[in-house]
Amino acid sequence: MTFSRPGAIDLSALSRPAQGTGSSAPSGGGGSWVVDLTEQNFQSVAIDGSMQHLVVLSLWSPRAQQSADFNALLGRVANDLGGQILLAQVDVDANPQIAQALGAQGVPLVVGLVKGQPVPLFQGTADEADVRQYFDQLVALGAQHGVTGRAQPVGGAPADTEQAEEPDDPRFAAADAAFGSGDVDTAIAEYEKLLVQHPNDAEVAERLAGVKLFARTQDADLNQARAAAADDPDDLQAQLLVADLDVSGGHVEDAFGRLIDVVRRVHGDDRELVRARLLELFTVVGTSDPRVADARRALAAAIF
Repeated sequence: MTFSRPGAIDLSALSRPAQGTGSSAPSGGGGSWVVDLTEQNFQSVAIDGSMQHLVVLSLWSPRAQQSADFNALLGRVANDLGGQILLAQVDVDANPQIAQALGAQGVPLVVGLVKGQPVPLFQGTADEADVRQYFDQLVALGAQHGVTGRAQPVGGAPADTEQAEEPDDPRFAAADAAFGSGDVDTAIAEYEKLLVQHPNDAEVAERLAGVKLFARTQDADLNQARAAAADDPDDLQAQLLVADLDVSGGHVEDAFGRLIDVVRRVHGDDRELVRARLLELFTVVGTSDPRVADARRALAAAIF
């Protein structure tokens, strides 16, 4: 199984609600973060929703018991994340246009959505540990792209008002507008201004780190970057780029391990450059992530 950056799957055919009599409201029970997705509510629940919070599409069929059972596992993991991910279950028999748009060759098929862009996760079933890992990687990728909101629970009143989706923070309007228009440099500059004004604001720091990571990796070729880093282990920029790409693709431990190995081999300004990049990547992944805690200890050992 591989974790991919946003792919080129055409969802334009589903950008408007299809004609039909199906309900357009999400269904779910017990205030969970699991909904039934249809061709009628695809735009509002999946595309529009993914602009504010992460959406995971689970394509399944009632004719395939394996995919039906797998939905229950996905639902448990999604609910444990408390709104960081909204799991949208798609019955492909009832909604063939969604399956066709995603190029589904079989079920189960699990695809993430980040700002309307699909992120292929895996085809077939997976054990719970792997599902949690992929969902954690998707959360990290969402943070990189500025998607840090939480979905509202469905099927009942929110159990905790703090988990209800909050309106957009007006402080981020200029940066978000610049990023949305493709002006990444201006977005970075706006976030840097905010960080000066709010130096202890974790969300500002996370957004800035995520956009800077996007700027460094958006035009990079992973295979070429890996070849360059392998050919010259002393090329710091090559090592930094591969680490960036690994975090972007969800290979967090590989990225941290690579840069900590570099820290052990270099000194002075070079060591500070690599250390600073590691700290920035820690922010992207999330300071509460246990992989960050492990890497911080390894970094301290490498330095001292």
